[in-house]
Amino acid sequence: MADEKRFAVLIDIENIAPKYIELIMNEASNYGNITIKRAYGDWTRQSSSTWRGKLLDYSIIPMQQFNNTFGKNSSDSALIIDAMNILYRNNVDGFILVSSDSDFTRLAATLKEEGKVVVGMGESKTPVALRNACDYFKVLDLLYNEENKNSKNKSKQKKKTTKQKQKKDDMSEETDTLEVERDLDTIESAIISIIEASGDEDKGMYIGTLGNSLIRRYPDFDTRNYGASKLSKFLEQFDSLQLSKDGDSTYVKLV
Repeated sequence: MADEKRFAVLIDIENIAPKYIELIMNEASNYGNITIKRAYGDWTRQSSSTWRGKLLDYSIIPMQQFNNTFGKNSSDSALIIDAMNILYRNNVDGFILVSSDSDFTRLAATLKEEGKVVVGMGESKTPVALRNACDYFKVLDLLYNEENKNSKNKSKQKKKTTKQKQKKDDMSEETDTLEVERDLDTIESAIISIIEASGDEDKGMYIGTLGNSLIRRYPDFDTRNYGASKLSKFLEQFDSLQLSKDGDSTYVKLV
């Protein structure tokens, strides 16, 4: 499509595990047409071997950067310089920066200042500063665990499992829930304050508007991190909120 946005995917392989590559590319495709795909690292190192096998499958160009000084990650500088070159050629609408390294915080902020959409992807260890410098931030390990859990659930419907295996799966699901449950009170308080500030007294707030407000406040917010496929399902768990329909539109109001 002529109006489809173009994105550059830039991956720091020294900070991201190769097991996430399918998830990364699937998530990236949700934002538009991926016209540039590059992965940065020292490809001569043995530790890069697992990444090398993934490049051909996804047509990703490896960008070689030797670590000239022991203990220094030269690929960070290479990625930043490349991103600025792409920016000034002005042939993309946004950037998808894949790294858990806080060194890219200034880069993300600069790209946003230049009017580009910035999507960050990294693990849970990614510092808050980098997350908040992006328009959107995807937490790869949480999404990866959630996808695996969903795959297991689908598999269970096709075959019988023993009680021992079922118990193990239930314990795993409880652990995943606990990992994100600590943030639910914060999210709920944010939702309440957003609705109080901008919602209609009778209808409350349109669910799409609420979702956009949450992402602006917390760029790493994603309902799948909490085991919910969409925002309406996520909101149903809060006793302080009530969902209602007005035609084809869904609204959220305070109880």
